[in-house]
Amino acid sequence: MTDPVFHPLDPLSAAEFSATVEILGAAHGVVAPAWRYANIEMAEPDKAALAAFDAGGAIPPRNAIVTCFERATNATYKALVSLTDSTVLEWDHIPGVQANFTVDEWSEADAALRAHPDVIAGLAKRGITDLDLVFMDTWTYGDALIPDKYKGRRIGWSDTWVRSAPGTNPYAGPVNGFHCVIDLNTMELLEIEDTFTVPKPEIMGEYVPRYVPERIREASTREELKPLEITQSDGPSFTLTGNRLDWQNWSLRVGFNHREGMTLHSISYDDNGTRRSIAHRISFAEMMVPYRDHCDDHYRRTAFDIGEWGLGFMTTSLELGCDCLGEIRYLDAVLHNSAGEPYTIKNAICIHEEDNAVLWKHVDHGTSEVRRMRRLTVSFHVTVANYEYLTYWRFYQDGNIECEVRATGLMVVSHLPEGVAPEHGTMVDNRTYAPFHQHFIVARMDLDVDGTDNTVYQTETEIVPIGPDNPYGLSLRQVNTPLRTEQEAKGDMNFATQRTWKVVNDNNTTGIGAHPAYKLVPGAAFPPLFDPASEVLARCKAIEHSVWVTPNSPDERWPAGEFVNQGGPGMGLPEWTAGNRSVENTDVVLWYVFGIHHITRPEDWPIMPADIVSFWLKPFGFFDRNPALDVAPTPKSACHTEAAADSCCSSSADSTTGQGCH
Repeated sequence: MTDPVFHPLDPLSAAEFSATVEILGAAHGVVAPAWRYANIEMAEPDKAALAAFDAGGAIPPRNAIVTCFERATNATYKALVSLTDSTVLEWDHIPGVQANFTVDEWSEADAALRAHPDVIAGLAKRGITDLDLVFMDTWTYGDALIPDKYKGRRIGWSDTWVRSAPGTNPYAGPVNGFHCVIDLNTMELLEIEDTFTVPKPEIMGEYVPRYVPERIREASTREELKPLEITQSDGPSFTLTGNRLDWQNWSLRVGFNHREGMTLHSISYDDNGTRRSIAHRISFAEMMVPYRDHCDDHYRRTAFDIGEWGLGFMTTSLELGCDCLGEIRYLDAVLHNSAGEPYTIKNAICIHEEDNAVLWKHVDHGTSEVRRMRRLTVSFHVTVANYEYLTYWRFYQDGNIECEVRATGLMVVSHLPEGVAPEHGTMVDNRTYAPFHQHFIVARMDLDVDGTDNTVYQTETEIVPIGPDNPYGLSLRQVNTPLRTEQEAKGDMNFATQRTWKVVNDNNTTGIGAHPAYKLVPGAAFPPLFDPASEVLARCKAIEHSVWVTPNSPDERWPAGEFVNQGGPGMGLPEWTAGNRSVENTDVVLWYVFGIHHITRPEDWPIMPADIVSFWLKPFGFFDRNPALDVAPTPKSACHTEAAADSCCSSSADSTTGQGCH
């Protein structure tokens, strides 16, 4: 009997990971340690197959996509494995590419380098002899920066860090000018770059309370907080059935994979009995973090946290009362190590409701109507070496969707000689600076607004010149321009015109004559600020524009290319859009580039308070009126008033309550 909560979009289970490895091992000898599994993920069925299943049809074939590589030959392969029939459907050698780095390689490289006699001797010359305090952080290469003598090898370069004592912050102890180049297939040390030394200054780089000096702890004047308790005695208002989530007219499915981490699918809204589609699939498809300092320690430091590593592999378990508050429901995530062995990330995804102040309100001649805003939050957190990225997708009762990212964690720092000021960073401690850097995040949004055939419009506010019809210069008009081709659709933020973008279904008309749409309200977008000839920029031309639009294709998922590790220029969005395909009245994907332009601050040291950025998807003519008119008033038991009416958020002229909730 079929599992009643199973759906074809459910991520692979532990048993399915194991079955995939068994099938490939038997068919092609893909067995660790001679081979590594870089990634295994579920091959998502197409929209037609999903629609047929949702209508009571057959279960689509269950397939897994695999990228693996043979270490001895440094050969990368892609496979399509049928879990339905236990066969290998496709097996292809992909020449000239490197698969994503694996967590196993990162850990093994650290151990191999710290045990190498040349590394031990090199660090000893710098007075570092306790290797238990040393941490070797291996980074990836872009093709343009790989030395010619190492071309064709799977290599990484390392930073070296040393703790001041066991358990302290390693990132407070940079060993500047000391880097290793390592072959990740053989774990062979290829060379040590020992280019310069800097006398270590006295700094305070600790954030764990027991390691923070007593003089700093005792200087605190912060008063203790009273408890803030969030309770839902009757449980949450949402329902979670397998991976399906329903709340306040919203319905969606939560997915997960190694590369994107959490993915959201089949997002729809029940509009007074009519189930209306909004998005088929939304996720983060790439994250590029270039450090904007050309010195020896930082010129190679450009991370592609999604393409080179994978947000799923970096996802951390969430804990009640720390990462999430309230009546929480969690989803676990199952992934695999480089031997293909499955493991579970407990509480990988957090789902909960949040109060968010006022939804709508008006006070009119002694009467008051107020509604509290509640939102559903679906979140996951990742730790990528020194940084944390906390991602929240929020669904609102008025049809809005908000995407928020918080960046926190530990900054990379370097020491400077006495009297030297940093040119490309900010001094954050004694002779210690944090380099400027940027976090570019690319959201991939397959929106299906009332159906699959949509057109994206660029919408701008225009000043109407003073004239006979506008004598006071007051009037504004809105200009909506349909974007018909991929080249037309490349767009950037424009503060002067308050530019936004709408995904419109021109084939449908609402009750008031509008074509239903969802509007991208941009936020946290900024220019790349690269020289156009930069080889670093060439690896991710996607960041040259805030918005791209492409026709939906299952093969076009990665805006900087599928194989980013040791990759070259021109892959992904610039390659696809060169054909200038039509994007009018078709199944489109909207790509949005946003993030953090991080001009580092002393206040970000030694641990960074969360830097918060967001963007919105807002209904625009999707509904005939405010869809939150029917939100119920808050019960009087939740309001702190001396005399409450039946509802604290709804009062009439003869009531004895105040003007709304306190």
